[in-house]
Amino acid sequence: MKLGFGSATAPVASGPVCLQCGTAAPSTTMTFCRRCGLPYGAPPRVEAELPSCPTCYATVGDDGRLPSFRPARGRIDLVEHMVEHEDNPVGDDDYLETLRRGDRIVIDRWEAPFDLVRRYLVTGAIDGGRRRDFQHSAIVTAMSQLKRWGPGADLFGDQAEWKLARDAVTTLMERYHRA
Repeated sequence: MKLGFGSATAPVASGPVCLQCGTAAPSTTMTFCRRCGLPYGAPPRVEAELPSCPTCYATVGDDGRLPSFRPARGRIDLVEHMVEHEDNPVGDDDYLETLRRGDRIVIDRWEAPFDLVRRYLVTGAIDGGRRRDFQHSAIVTAMSQLKRWGPGADLFGDQAEWKLARDAVTTLMERYHRA
């Protein structure tokens, strides 16, 4: 529901959410998470692996919540955080989808794993996550060089292919974050 000022929306109650796994309750009558066995709203177990937002890759804190994009709301559960991304996108994902070919992304004449490139664009981190293998290609090499030396670097022993890939990734980054 839109409010009268700007694009701010009224808080949307997502219902009960498990703070350990981020799963929303299928109905308001349920009191325990089927996945974790914790009561909805209870803090996560200390030893549990905490969920991350699939949009911005932020991991919830020890309380199972993330800071709201609207500071007056304080800390919110993962489901509310994902709803807030409708008004606070991390970049131009519609444009990025136009470059997608299956599970790969085609940037100029190169291709790389889509998820790895999107994660880099959002977080600036090249690591694809704990459980993913690091995948090498001209795009991934370009991303690591951009992270280390920036877009305007003149590298000793540079290869023309790497320079062209860095330029392509820089153009993509500028276009993605412009939205």
